[in-house]
Amino acid sequence: MTEPSAHNVADLLARTASQHGGRPALVTDTTIITWAELDVAVSRVASALQHRGVREGDRVVLVLPTSVDFVTAYLGTLRAGGVAIPLNTGYPAGELARLIGRTEASVVITGEPSTTMVRQAVAGIADALVDASGDLADRRVPLLVVTGAALPDEAAYADVVAGEGVPTPHGRGGEDVAVMLFTSGSSADARAAMLSHRALVCNLDQLMSLDPRPVTETDVMLGVLPLFHVYGLNTVLGQALAAGAAVVVSERFDPAHTLTQVVRHAVTIVPVAPPMLVAWSDLDDLADALAGVRYLVSGAAPLPVWVIEDITARTGVPIHQGYGLTEAAPVVTTTFASPQLKPGSVGRPLPGTDVMLVDESGELVDEGDPGEVVVRGPNLFSGYWPGDIEGPDPDGWWRTGDVAYADHDGDLFLVDRIKDLVIVNGFNVYPREVEEVLLQHPDVAQAAVVGVPDRRTGEAVKAVVVAEEGHGLTVEDVTAHCREMLARFKRPAIIEVADHLPRTPSGKIAKARLREAAAREADKKMAGLA
Repeated sequence: MTEPSAHNVADLLARTASQHGGRPALVTDTTIITWAELDVAVSRVASALQHRGVREGDRVVLVLPTSVDFVTAYLGTLRAGGVAIPLNTGYPAGELARLIGRTEASVVITGEPSTTMVRQAVAGIADALVDASGDLADRRVPLLVVTGAALPDEAAYADVVAGEGVPTPHGRGGEDVAVMLFTSGSSADARAAMLSHRALVCNLDQLMSLDPRPVTETDVMLGVLPLFHVYGLNTVLGQALAAGAAVVVSERFDPAHTLTQVVRHAVTIVPVAPPMLVAWSDLDDLADALAGVRYLVSGAAPLPVWVIEDITARTGVPIHQGYGLTEAAPVVTTTFASPQLKPGSVGRPLPGTDVMLVDESGELVDEGDPGEVVVRGPNLFSGYWPGDIEGPDPDGWWRTGDVAYADHDGDLFLVDRIKDLVIVNGFNVYPREVEEVLLQHPDVAQAAVVGVPDRRTGEAVKAVVVAEEGHGLTVEDVTAHCREMLARFKRPAIIEVADHLPRTPSGKIAKARLREAAAREADKKMAGLA
């Protein structure tokens, strides 16, 4: 790859505003903001942040839903020379307190529905950081409040950014950190992937170099994915910035209303997470609503093959998939890089990204065998914060912890996460393989498989399944199905029929929570047998 096309991510906005200033940039149900107007608004935010003391490299926490204000706050932070730290709006106060405190943020920008939670978090930083130094725990972090009335010691975001503003020039960009995104599941071991301006821009350049380009200036993208997640932040918003496409900004996904937005705003590209497609698969008017859509693109979690086949057959709209990680800003492979779509495939590596599949010793696996995905490219992160650790090795390679195999054409198929691997009597069981078998049962709507401690076999397979609406499903039904379809060591030793599966905000099944619950049950069982 050549040098990144922009030094600072916010430079992409300035470039697009100069080329397509009068075209729509952000669209909501009530307003349209052009690229020129967005450029002015972002400069006002940047200037306001600098006047409030944000200096080069200072951290600005964003606890905002997907909204126009998130976009201006994010790009304004980068244009001011700061580091943006988007946080999940669903975090409880205790989690927010620890993360905000640890980041040593200069300011927090928040709004409904998170304002009350953030206020509680900021007030509770000292209690949350019981192991921190006094200077860190006692810091008072100022708040900029986007929606609702600001308290006396806060500032209203609209008032702060209302004036004409020209930000002071700075040198931040390139290898400097632009964004920190937390990837761990709990605040106790919180760590954030540090993404430089170089990594973010290079990933966009890689996508824009594909032929044909996935996104053009005439496209309208659906922007309902959370912007605190790298998928929404760089694959959706970032591609729009790079291409000059419009984004329909929507705070939350509602199956019927979101489809209405697709029609009303003539959306041509629909980026989704798998649960969204599953929800849409139940709607009768899906084909009519998607009639103007060029393609759907699914990411953040594996998409079941039956969903691809069902929606494609009903609508005729192709579904592209990709494989990515926060640490890769995020896209590594995509079906846009493949000559043809293959159900279940996540495509081929982006231009400039190298991918190897290796065994436990780091040796290349034989053709067709599963191996750990190891990645090298200009879009990789700089390491984890705190400590600037565990980034790419000296040769630029980074082990992802994901397992995949490549077919004879070089298209990649994900198998599982290494940490999700279950070892039963020394035999490897990939949960995703078992889940795919479970989903073949006509009465199973959702399935998740995890490993649980077992005295005899080391680990055992546990399956949690959700029945199709209106269908009866018993443990015996699932057991009989698995007996026919799976080798003995792969069969679930424990089967639970549940009302729902826990999920992360990006749509992934929250397997850590399932494992924790299974481990607690196993501990109780073992204690009873002791």
